[in-house]
Amino acid sequence: MNYFEIPLTPDPQRFTVTLSGAEYRMTVQYRDAGGGGWVLDVADATNQALVSGVPLVTGVDLLAQYRHLEFGGRLWVQGAGNPDDVPTFEDLGIGSHVFWVTD
Repeated sequence: MNYFEIPLTPDPQRFTVTLSGAEYRMTVQYRDAGGGGWVLDVADATNQALVSGVPLVTGVDLLAQYRHLEFGGRLWVQGAGNPDDVPTFEDLGIGSHVFWVTD
């Protein structure tokens, strides 16, 4: 398996990243209401939305339910101290990391 860390900071952000040869525009924002946490939106290179409002949770492939979109990899979140630590407002990209994984 190959792992690529998507560089993040604990700030709302929008950026372009190339994953498995395709360019994506990602938006990461924190939703405080109802214990929401960090969420991710993914769009293609033309800014056409592909997935929206995906919670950054640990222990699962965040894109598993979107396999029909053929992203070419998996998206995982892992805490630093404990792999199951969900990203907090202050530690996204510092203690908790987001990885692109390909076989």
